Amino acid sequence: MKIYDFNYGIIYINSTFNNTVSTLTDLNGNTIGWFSSGVLGFKGPKKNTSLASQSISEKISFLAIKKNIKIIDVYIKGISIGKETILRIINNCGIYIRSITDITPLPYNGCRKKKKRRV
Repeated sequence: MKIYDFNYGIIYINSTFNNTVSTLTDLNGNTIGWFSSGVLGFKGPKKNTSLASQSISEKISFLAIKKNIKIIDVYIKGISIGKETILRIINNCGIYIRSITDITPLPYNGCRKKKKRRV
């Protein structure tokens, strides 16, 4: 079986301190499906737990398998504990992860410092 016999997909993971959102797209960027911890029924501080991230990754991987997507690229954005959990579960579901890219924005220089107080 050749590698180009499979469908390709892209998974975008946006993981913040308050929520985790995962989106499955095709190679053109058209959204196939998305899940967040709020959609799955987690409320308040439970939305940022590793259990919520695990539920999101199971749902998104089942959606990819249902749409016959076998090979994916993963783009991760944000700082939270949910990122590693999602990657681990997707890999265990039998989907081949071709590349993992971190697209978290980095501060270039930050804000200006306050002037020294003159007395």
